[in-house]
Amino acid sequence: MLPVTYYIGLSAVLFIMGAVGVLIRRNPIIIFMSVELMLNAANLAFVAFARDYQVLSGQVFVFFVMAVAAAEVAVGLALIVAIFNTKHNIDIDQMSGLKG
Repeated sequence: MLPVTYYIGLSAVLFIMGAVGVLIRRNPIIIFMSVELMLNAANLAFVAFARDYQVLSGQVFVFFVMAVAAAEVAVGLALIVAIFNTKHNIDIDQMSGLKG
């Protein structure tokens, strides 16, 4: 059985990779993937601590985070498709607002 510090270290590395992806990239699809990576890093930490303390609440919380993440991806991709259909460009720097 691995100690919980290994899981938390992996979770921190994944979260940092996701944060760097959000800050550096300008493609909305990559930004969504980076946000999902950050959410999965948090999920890994929740599961690691839930397993370490032998409680079920961390795993239940992960279930709800995964449900919200799935809804976020569905809505986010729908917004990206709608913006691309109107502006024919999905560059983050050129989207200053939701003007019609």
